[in-house]
Amino acid sequence: MGDSRHYEFEGQTPDIDENAHVARDATLVGSVTVAADASVWPGVVCRGDIGPVTIGFSAHIGDNATIHASQIGERVMCGHGAVLNEADVADGSLIGFNATLNAGVTVGERTIVASGTVVPEGYEIPPQSFARGVPAEVVPLTETTLDPTDTFEEYASGEYTNLAERHSELFD
Repeated sequence: MGDSRHYEFEGQTPDIDENAHVARDATLVGSVTVAADASVWPGVVCRGDIGPVTIGFSAHIGDNATIHASQIGERVMCGHGAVLNEADVADGSLIGFNATLNAGVTVGERTIVASGTVVPEGYEIPPQSFARGVPAEVVPLTETTLDPTDTFEEYASGEYTNLAERHSELFD
């Protein structure tokens, strides 16, 4: 995997599993860990300077997302243009396109944060919730018309791993 956009910061360098897919034009700085079967798409910036960035097994970070000092669990789908700043996202959650998670936000397992949502500092979103709006309003998934099983299967399945493997020119 080419490392022309992978940078050391204060002795910390990105650690990318050999089975991960990181686009050549993604920028990884400092303490960044990308687990197996994860994908980091074009234009993504992962900056592990004031704290580490961890991207879990089979998690996928969409084009142009910015991940700063944040922890992303296994099988998380993080949409295009999302911004996570010192956030913690638990396994199996979905972060929509252009959503913003501010400092200290925690997202519980199997939670959906809708596209364009802004989650203010320090929010704790419980597991199996749905967050939407500016600022975010949170309700249990069971109180929505969403079918969580279908939604998670569609977006958090291994399809993005397969897609990354088919895009061999994007990844080294």
